[in-house]
Amino acid sequence: MSEPTLCRAPVVIVGGGFGGLYTALALSTIHDHPPILLIEPKERFIFFPLAYELLSGELQTWEVAPKYNKLFTGRRIGWLRDTVAMIDIKSKTITTVLGQSQKFGQLVIATGTRLETFNIPGVREYAMTFHSLRDIERLQQLLKFVREHPDKNRRIAIVGAGPTGVELACKLADLAEGAIEIDLIERSNQLLNSSRAFNREQAQIALSKRDVRMRMETKVLKVRSDTIIMSGSDAIEEILPITKVVWTAGLSPSLPIISPNPPIDKYGCLECSEQLQLSQSESIFVMGDISSVATSKQFPLPKTAQVAFQQAELVCANLIAQRKRLPLEAFHWNDLGEMISLGIGNASLVGAGLTLAGPSAFQIRRLAYLTRLPGLSHQLRVATSWMLSESY
Repeated sequence: MSEPTLCRAPVVIVGGGFGGLYTALALSTIHDHPPILLIEPKERFIFFPLAYELLSGELQTWEVAPKYNKLFTGRRIGWLRDTVAMIDIKSKTITTVLGQSQKFGQLVIATGTRLETFNIPGVREYAMTFHSLRDIERLQQLLKFVREHPDKNRRIAIVGAGPTGVELACKLADLAEGAIEIDLIERSNQLLNSSRAFNREQAQIALSKRDVRMRMETKVLKVRSDTIIMSGSDAIEEILPITKVVWTAGLSPSLPIISPNPPIDKYGCLECSEQLQLSQSESIFVMGDISSVATSKQFPLPKTAQVAFQQAELVCANLIAQRKRLPLEAFHWNDLGEMISLGIGNASLVGAGLTLAGPSAFQIRRLAYLTRLPGLSHQLRVATSWMLSESY
């Protein structure tokens, strides 16, 4: 494609999560930027690191989950509320579920993840997830019900002791106020496997204080409407009565159909260069949880918002550089540390020269995420709301 043609052709971004949205916002700040179209079916972006505060009512929906049309006001970003069904690389055409067809000059694929059940029977039918506003509302309704109708036999089983499972267990324990038992089930021999040792220790303490039962080296065999079947390291099956299962054990890449078939790694992620370009087309960039970056020094990258933030900055710069026929930059992840929520008003963090836990860590975590909320206008609105709130 010639340079004049490319300059007129739009940048199409598929997926409005951290990678896609922040790329669109960064592009919109460039003087005389190319046309930008974001394709995303949901009405709201969810800033998931603060979703636990939304669950507890410490933060409001508009703060954690702003609407895309509000974020795009005055930014000259087009938004198509639809889902991409197919990407044709040769014709540079996207087809959506609702039948729309869209040409692109450059394409960013940032479609994120979907539930991974590992083919365990009953997960899709009976387990809840923590992946959407609807999931948060369902958990709030469940908590309201168990508080209003006490029963010592009620139990929530959270499957997966990664960051989501641990943070959710602590928050639910605080919100339940003793009205329900909580079991945290993990297949490996420890929680927070990939986390810093300090945060892992603080999580262990926080869960123990809240009487969360930690079941390590436990494999889920089947989920039913009122029971979960599992086996421990002794391979003996156990049937545990439950009120609800919350599944945080795994996510897999969520990809549209791409023709011709692109190379993928063993985890189902799209293989891309250090410049985050798909090997089949230099005009297609891949980012976030679906990207498999070709670098032995940093592979595999963690599937976190922090990586998506940094990739968004690079993809924006490379999109503009490509249009100007300038060299593209390679992605180098800068590990800024790790923060986890451990219940209402409590957190643990390691990074920026700090190792801290407790209420102070909770406040630092919130302030750090404030600076990462999408768009300066939204950041200022949220900051004002926090300053005026009696709870802040």
